[in-house]
Amino acid sequence: MVTHVSPEADGDERGALLSFLEEERGGIRRALIGLTAEQAASRPTASALSLSGLIKHVAEVEQGWIARARQERPAVKRDQSNWHECFVLVGDETVEEQLAYWEKVAAETEAFIRSVPSLDETFPLPDDPWFPPEGRVSIRWTMLHLIRETARHAGHADIIRESLDGATAFELVAREQAG
Repeated sequence: MVTHVSPEADGDERGALLSFLEEERGGIRRALIGLTAEQAASRPTASALSLSGLIKHVAEVEQGWIARARQERPAVKRDQSNWHECFVLVGDETVEEQLAYWEKVAAETEAFIRSVPSLDETFPLPDDPWFPPEGRVSIRWTMLHLIRETARHAGHADIIRESLDGATAFELVAREQAG
């Protein structure tokens, strides 16, 4: 798991973008170290966010944006009727399943980003009221957006974890490195 990015690790812009995204993914995954399913689902802050819900959300968001970039439909369609379900595990969903799904999504993201002819290629934005009509964005914008989205939620994960048991990101990295 990446804990610190060397932007030159892969020698190119795609490698740098993918490395930064993976670093932020790692921040969220680390927040789960040593927790039970109940702790991961708990909401110890004023926010309605939980660690298990964050995992599900970032995986769905990443998959959705890469699907759009491929000009495909996202695997999960969210609207006002089910938007709340992207932040909580429902039914028999588990943290382990969500982590495995996110790992699959991450591999698909990397394969797509490595295969697209140019990061300058554009695709249409979804027909949602918060996007400009007939707007388009580049693959590069998509990667930067995913980094920003994941980083924002990695910060949430830090706060949630510290609220649960006082563990900080630095302590969790040390635990992870200790094995």
